[in-house]
Formats: sequence, structure tokens, C-alpha cells
Amino acid sequence: MDKQHAKGALKEAEGNVKEAAGKATGNEKLETEGKGDQVEGKARKVGGDLKDAVKHASK
Repeated sequence: MDKQHAKGALKEAEGNVKEAAGKATGNEKLETEGKGDQVEGKARKVGGDLKDAVKHASK
């Protein structure tokens, strides 16, 4: 797992926590931020996948 994958997984986990906290407290803003963080985390993981694909294709 490279840095992009690790950062993506961390951001996605943060998003899950924020979303759950937002739902539990009725805080829609926090819930929305959590969903946004999850999307950002998934995008970082995709970026890491693309980076890996380019690295392996050039071998």
C-alpha cells in the first residue's frame, strides 16, 4: 500500500466516523462533511490505483 492508498483509507475512515457522529447527534452538516470525506478518500485510492497501473505498465 503506497501513500495515496493509505491517505485515502484514512480519509474514508474519518468520513465514516463523521457521518456516524452526525447521524447520532442529528447534525446534518457533520454528516454531509463525513460523506464528502468518504468520497475524497475513495478518489485518493483511485488515484493510487492509477499510479500503480502506470508504474506496472511501464515495466
